[in-house]
Formats: sequence, structure tokens, C-alpha cells
Amino acid sequence: MGRVFNTTGVCIPEKHYMVNINGRLQQIKVLVDEGKYFTINRARQYGKTTTLRALAEMLRDEYYVVLLDFQTFDNEKFSNGNVFSVAFAGSFLRVLRRNCKTMNNEMVSVIEEMKKDADYANRYFSLKELFEGLSDICEAADRKIVLMIDEVDSAANNQVFIDFLAQLRAQYLDREFYPGFQSVILAGVYDIKNLKRKLRPEEGHRYNSPWNIAADFSIEMSFSESEIAGMLQEYESDHRTGMNISKMSELLYAYTAGYPFLVSRICQLMDERVRDEYENLKLVWTENGFNEAVRILLAEKNPLFESLVGKICDYPELSVMLKTLLFTGRNIAYNPDETSIDMAQMFGFIKNQNGNVVIANRIFETRLYNYYLTEAKMQ
Repeated sequence: MGRVFNTTGVCIPEKHYMVNINGRLQQIKVLVDEGKYFTINRARQYGKTTTLRALAEMLRDEYYVVLLDFQTFDNEKFSNGNVFSVAFAGSFLRVLRRNCKTMNNEMVSVIEEMKKDADYANRYFSLKELFEGLSDICEAADRKIVLMIDEVDSAANNQVFIDFLAQLRAQYLDREFYPGFQSVILAGVYDIKNLKRKLRPEEGHRYNSPWNIAADFSIEMSFSESEIAGMLQEYESDHRTGMNISKMSELLYAYTAGYPFLVSRICQLMDERVRDEYENLKLVWTENGFNEAVRILLAEKNPLFESLVGKICDYPELSVMLKTLLFTGRNIAYNPDETSIDMAQMFGFIKNQNGNVVIANRIFETRLYNYYLTEAKMQ
């Protein structure tokens, strides 16, 4: 079976048509080599997990890489510091052993000791003991260790998580005195400071010291027109549709502004759904076929659109700002200190264009128009 376009789960180059992300991986590796602590916070389905997996592969020759996913930790694991620390230690050690086939004897010994300390019967093993054990492993390791945590904000609804982040920050700051991770990478929708908003949206106190250490992560994660063209060229090499790659990549970028899920979803719809309506692929990969795929996309329910509507319902001030933007024609100056603008950008609704707030892409703009107009008619 040949490669396909993928919009669910991690993209794998051997199985899926995907944009070449080697350039941005090299940029992220520079941050790791410099020993940075940073967050990759982007909107839903923006390729964060795919990027982390690919980065882990790239780093394995040079570092020990431990990539954890907090979505695999159920709520019970965050009930208190002891339960969380035991669960974290178990996952950390399992992944470390799987990825480190040639550990020295000292490292093996320290890992065994931590495993014994973190026994489920040990009610005294908590965050302090966890981080002491992690520091011992970093000291014994013959390579520096990089810690990555995906979906970090899925855990951000309790005090244990705040305490964990505070300890992580403290260990990072003390690396000159006590061994610690070479680099810490946290990935999620909410950035570090806005996790407080997710924790207690009704409260005014939204910032806390654990959030204020992360380095800026300004690496572009959206797809450029030329990157989209590169993906289409691979598809064209396999299928010989005769498409105008330049025109098609231009259309895809014009409607999506390079939002990874939207680019892949339109291509997927053309390849899997629109082709059923045409005689052959040559007719699919045209402007008419593209428009048909956009029509199908705008009419479907998918996790991304459901997430956007959910955020509008959860944050009324966000909805007011979007309605003003869509229906009044007024310019709204971009001000990241304004709560609704900050949230709208974090969730991927809007972007800063020449100092003004604009809807992030044509697809979102049309979908939001349809949502608000239907809502008004229903009321």
C-alpha cells in the first residue's frame, strides 16, 4: 500500500505524505544543544506530536531522550504527590531503558535504586525523592538526558501539576550545582503562563513563578507555500496527475495560511473523497476539485472545529471579540496583553497582521461566519 495523507495521530514519512520538517528540527536542536527549557505551544492539531517524535529520533545519536505523554496519565495519577511521583518515575524509567541500550554499570545501578525507591508501597516517595532520583540518573548517565513531555496541559487542572512544574524549574535553575537535564521541552496548546488560566479561569491570579522561566519558542510551525509544494511534488511523483503544483500550493496556502491540519485535510479530501466524484485524478487536482474539497471540509464535523466551538462556549469574551472582528468591520489593534486577543491567538483563531488582529485563515473565517449566522437564526 502506498503513502496517504494523514490527519489523525503522528505522521510517519514512510507511510504519509507530509511536509519536510528537517529545517525546523535543526532549529529546535540548536535550543536543545544550548540547554534551553522551552515550550512548544501551538493550537490543536498543529503538528506538535509529530515534531516531538521526529526530534526525538534526530537527537537519539547524541543524547538519551525521554519522551512522555501526559495524556497517558489518568486523573488518579494526579491525586497527590506520592501517586504522581511513583507513576512518573515508572514511565520515565521504562522509556529511558527502552531508548538506552548501552548504559554503563553506574547508570544501571542508579536506575535500579530509583525503581526500588519508587515502589508502589512506598508512601514516602514524593516529588522531592523523585527529583533527587532524576538528578542521580543525570549524574550517572554517560550522555546528557533530554526530557520531553507532550500534552503537558492535559494535566494542568490540579495542584500536583503546579508543584511538579515548580520542582522542574528549580532543578533546571540549579544545574550548575546539581546534575539535571540537558534540556526540557513541554508541548501543549496552553503556553506556560496561560496554564494558570486553564487551572482556574474564574480567578484573577493567572501567573505564577513556575511559568516564568521558559525560553521563547519562535520557530515557525505553519507550512509555507514552498513546503506545501514539496509535499505535493512527492504525491505527484507517485500519481502523475499532471497538476499545476505551484497553483495548487498557492491555493492551499491562501485558504489555510499553512495551518498543518487544514492543509493535510484538504489534500486528504481531494485524494479520498473528491476522486470518487471525478473520472480520474487529473480532474481532481484542479481548482474545481480543490473547491469541492473545501466545501466538504466546511460542512464536516472534525476534532479541530469542535475544539474551536468549544473554546467559544468556554470563553464568552473570546466570542465577543471574534464577532466584533467578523461583523463590524472595525480594526482591532493587536495587543497581546488583552486577555481575549491572547487566548484567540493561543487557540489559533487569529494572527497579528501589521499590528492588527485578523482571523487566522479563510477556512476559519468561513466556518465562524457560518456558526454565528446559524446561531443568530436559531435564536
